[in-house]
Amino acid sequence: MFKSERLVEWRKKRNLTQEQLAQKVNTTKGTISNYENGHSAPPHETLVSIADVLNISTDYLLGRTDDPTPPSEKPKPYYVLREKDERDIARDLERMMSDLESDEAMAFYGEPMDEETRNLIRLSLEHSMRLAKEMAKKKYTPKKYRQGGEE
Repeated sequence: MFKSERLVEWRKKRNLTQEQLAQKVNTTKGTISNYENGHSAPPHETLVSIADVLNISTDYLLGRTDDPTPPSEKPKPYYVLREKDERDIARDLERMMSDLESDEAMAFYGEPMDEETRNLIRLSLEHSMRLAKEMAKKKYTPKKYRQGGEE
C-alpha cells in the first residue's frame, strides 16, 4: 500500500516543492498532490522515478520496509562475486569450453554437438561456477572479513 506520508516527508527533506518533483518525474503538480493526499497511488514507472529522485527505495514508499535506503546503496554481502571473481570465472569457462570443443570431447553417437547444445552447456557451466564460487566464499571466508553481509 502506497505510503503518501513518506512521499511528503522525503520530498520536504530533499527541499523540493510539489511542482519541482512533478517536473523531475514528468508529471503535474496536481498529480503529486493527489499522491501526497492519498487520493491515488502512482503507477509503477512513476513510483520508480519518484524513488530515484528522492534517493529512497520503492519498497519504502510502498510500506514494505522501514528502511528508506535504496538497494544500490546497501552494502553487498561478503559473498557477492566481485570483478576479480567474474574475470576468473570467464577465464576458466573459456578454458573449459575450448577443452570440450575438441572432436573427441563432446560428441553424441559420433556427431559433434550443435551450436544450441554448446550454448546450453556454456550457460550451465557458468551458472555452476558462479554458484560454487559464492558457496566457497560463504564457507571459507573468515568471520573477521564478513562485514556488510549475512553470516
